Amino acid sequence: MIKLAALSDIKAFVVLAQAGSFTKAAAKLLVSRSYISKQLSQLEADLGVTLLNRTTRTQHLTPQGEAFYQRCHNALSGIESAIERAIDSGDTLAGRITINSVGGYIGEEIIAPLVHDFMHQYPAINIELDFTSQRVDLITGKFDFVFRMGALNDSSLIARELTSIDSDTFVSPNYLAKHGLPQSPQDLSTHRCITGSVRHWAFINKATNESLNIPIDGHLVCKNGKIMVSAAVAGNGIIRVPTLYCNKEVAAGLLQPLFTDWRIAAIPFYLVYMQDKHAPQRLNVFKDYVIQNFAKYINASSL
Repeated sequence: MIKLAALSDIKAFVVLAQAGSFTKAAAKLLVSRSYISKQLSQLEADLGVTLLNRTTRTQHLTPQGEAFYQRCHNALSGIESAIERAIDSGDTLAGRITINSVGGYIGEEIIAPLVHDFMHQYPAINIELDFTSQRVDLITGKFDFVFRMGALNDSSLIARELTSIDSDTFVSPNYLAKHGLPQSPQDLSTHRCITGSVRHWAFINKATNESLNIPIDGHLVCKNGKIMVSAAVAGNGIIRVPTLYCNKEVAAGLLQPLFTDWRIAAIPFYLVYMQDKHAPQRLNVFKDYVIQNFAKYINASSL
């Protein structure tokens, strides 16, 4: 007769396989490493198979462990989804939504107000909003949604394009009066430039579609869009930023576009999420809210 394994031991094994170490799994489950080890040993004894080969330095799933992990992970995900859908089935939507987004101007002026208004409309929903800049993996389940700029390659995800971000090069009249006007992108190598994370500035000729990729050695390097704009207004150099970063400065005459015959390719801006037909209702509500209202927050940020 097969001995039934404890559900708590199975869950600990799934977390251990995902975390990749006993230390990380113990931290996630708020227990000790030795307790996780005992749970794994008990589970292997109940099943009569070795699930994980481990040494003092490494660990990896056995073939039986990999197959068991996949089935248990899917089953536990189904249980969690059923619980979340049961919570959402009441009159009041509740639960937590985890979101990762680009930070800076877009995060502060567009995403944050959007989240504030959503929470006001659905007060029983909690939001965890993360602005770390590195690319995140939705497959791990840490985030429900990601706001991301640029191309997306993972076909297992849904990327809903919300807008295209137009960019341009800008300069202050004071800078031009002191340093002169660059005639083409190639001239930027002899001018003071302010850069963020992009160190090669690509341009497309509006008449001929000629492409240029100019390496830029920034006299000021800063990944904060507001600081870059204020530095350009102060006359400290030429910037290349999304136009929505400095609409107000351009309207006030503090900055002006640098080139009239060269353009910068627009960058798509996406809401990214997993394909899941059993997603909790609160996730569907947030997705629909973003899709229906995002343009309003883009427009408001430019006023």
